[in-house]
Amino acid sequence: MNYENVLFEIQDGVGVMTFNRPKVLNALNPSTLDEVAAVMARVAQDDAIRVLILTGAGDKAFVAGADINEFLGFNPLSAMLFAEKGQGIFFAIEHLPKPVIACVNGFALGGGCEIAMSCDFIYASDKARFGQPEVNLGLIPGFGGTQRLSRLVGRAKAKEMCMTGEMIDAQQAKELGLVAKVFPADQLFAETMKVARTLASKSMSVLNAIKKVINSGVDVDLKNACTLEAQAFGVCFGMQDMREGVTAFLEKRKPQFKGTLTK
Repeated sequence: MNYENVLFEIQDGVGVMTFNRPKVLNALNPSTLDEVAAVMARVAQDDAIRVLILTGAGDKAFVAGADINEFLGFNPLSAMLFAEKGQGIFFAIEHLPKPVIACVNGFALGGGCEIAMSCDFIYASDKARFGQPEVNLGLIPGFGGTQRLSRLVGRAKAKEMCMTGEMIDAQQAKELGLVAKVFPADQLFAETMKVARTLASKSMSVLNAIKKVINSGVDVDLKNACTLEAQAFGVCFGMQDMREGVTAFLEKRKPQFKGTLTK
């Protein structure tokens, strides 16, 4: 499939989707969201793609938000439907049965911050900036920003960021737990790819189990969350990859995981 607003390639089992509207700082419009949804569906179905990286074209922005040029044409209903569309696509990223890394090379504002937060973790350039500046437009975040941000950095900081619209730099984001690691700009993609290749060598079924248990467990009480973990732990013992991993450890060799999402 040919895309107009994103680029997509596969390297060593790693899919790389690049937001490719650098003239508007990779802003999200409806057609871009449609293409993101198409990429997510493709990645979910293709066993050759074991990890996904999201990044932005150019050196200024990951995604600088939704395309504001679209907003004056919205009425309350169409705006709500636009928000629900974005939320649905970001949930698809969050629940993709494979690891997704946000490689944030510049501004991640509004919808850009929201799409980064829907990934499993964020690696950022030391030039990256994060924020939810919708308040400056007389709006609130609409793609899950109020909810994911508060879960990642706490309610008070999320309220401050959403109410003031102020940006934070990559180091602040790391200190808050929003970003996992910060790299020099010229090393960011290579370092992200290095981790992605490492993940691609792991068991896909196990990585999917880890993702599901953490995503599901965070919204329930600790006892029930640990029950989910115990169940998933037990399921692993029915997988060939578990036998390969344990055998390789005992034989002091590197495991060769073969399982797909269903094996």
